[in-house]
Amino acid sequence: MRTRFAPSPTGRLHLGHAFSALVAADLARAERGEFLLRIEDIDRGRCRPEFEAGLVEDLRWLGLTWPEPPLRQSARAPAYAAALDRLRALGLLYACRCTRRDIALSAPQEGAEGPIYPGTCRGKLLPEAGAALRLDLRAALAQAGPLAWHEVGPWHAGARRLDPRLAAELGDPVLARKDLGVSYHLAVVVDDAAQAITHVVRGEDLRPVTPLHRLLQALLDLPTPVWLHHRLVRDEAGRRLAKRDDARALATLRADGVTPAEVRAMVGL
Repeated sequence: MRTRFAPSPTGRLHLGHAFSALVAADLARAERGEFLLRIEDIDRGRCRPEFEAGLVEDLRWLGLTWPEPPLRQSARAPAYAAALDRLRALGLLYACRCTRRDIALSAPQEGAEGPIYPGTCRGKLLPEAGAALRLDLRAALAQAGPLAWHEVGPWHAGARRLDPRLAAELGDPVLARKDLGVSYHLAVVVDDAAQAITHVVRGEDLRPVTPLHRLLQALLDLPTPVWLHHRLVRDEAGRRLAKRDDARALATLRADGVTPAEVRAMVGL
């Protein structure tokens, strides 16, 4: 068993991050497996060295260890380019120059990740230079055929099958952007395969895009992991924690004398 924690160094870690990292590490430890760290630093405009140093400090304070060095997304551009080339060869990518305003003006319906892209550029022969690359989801679903995966854990568990309605629920997702080069959706499936992750541990907020990730794995001929989607840690008002919530930052709690054992208790472990 191999699990991973994959933070972005765009702020200090909070209790929600601690919960996810501890669940992943505990799962691997219980099965005498391996817990890995991945630094998701493709957003060079927001990632900071001090935040990366801080997250490593926080995780080590919690008692977590991992093989060094951690995988770093900023060093993985050739792997992402190869994945895009494969999808391009399958005829599943198209260039898109629509802005967020363009999409908003088209009055799209809301999906799991916001407004659903209406397919404005699908089928148009636009130059890729400076454009986003989208996956033709309907064509991809037709090529892949029926797909299944499995979820485990106390929150969501059971066998899952790809629903043909995925295209209507998500629209055509962006897989590469001119400012980042690759999207989260493509990077995460390529990196999970590169690290031989057997169990993907992450928040239940990402459950709606798991069918897309399973589809990309099939198209790219990558292994299929098992998923564990855990509950989210929320504040007293029921809001999901954010990195700007300094009161629940691990560094703040540590400075206030909170112990790692108390952090475990605070998140229900």
